[in-house]
Amino acid sequence: MQPGDLETRLVAAGVELLAEAGTDALSLREIARRAGVSHGAPRRYFPTHQALLAAIAREGYRKLGTVVAETIGESGAQPRAALLALARRYVDFARNEPGMFALMFRHDLLRGNNIGLREQSTPLFGVLVKLLTQARLAQPTAGAAALWAALHGIAQLWHWGTLQVVTGFDTPEPLLVAAVDAHLKG
Repeated sequence: MQPGDLETRLVAAGVELLAEAGTDALSLREIARRAGVSHGAPRRYFPTHQALLAAIAREGYRKLGTVVAETIGESGAQPRAALLALARRYVDFARNEPGMFALMFRHDLLRGNNIGLREQSTPLFGVLVKLLTQARLAQPTAGAAALWAALHGIAQLWHWGTLQVVTGFDTPEPLLVAAVDAHLKG
């Protein structure tokens, strides 16, 4: 086995387990078992359980980053169109990858031991800031944070079924349009 192969296998096993069973299933023992190694082997690459969880979450941020980059490239030059496309993809990611989406924002699980995902999440936030700057929003950083919070809330509440009940909508599209339009008015 090449150096790094075990690390890659452990992260891949964690990603697979997360997709199948959610964050509660992400034990070191189960990840090691799925990777075909002893339960002590993960400690060679990940000194803590949180370090392994952070490595798994990084995969989610990479995937979401790729989706965002593709979306912005496909959407054209208009900030509103790009923001709506990004909003749709963000909610789709949350719907299609609920375990990963939950882990990526579970700072209670990822906190400690100098584990940070800032280098993964900051560029994604920067895309929102850039689009709101292009839209000439007076305070693009605050607007980006508020829009992200709105999109995240829509994604989470849609996942839980709450928004369908209170709105009667069968798609989150009207909510995404309303969120983007409200934040563009800034």
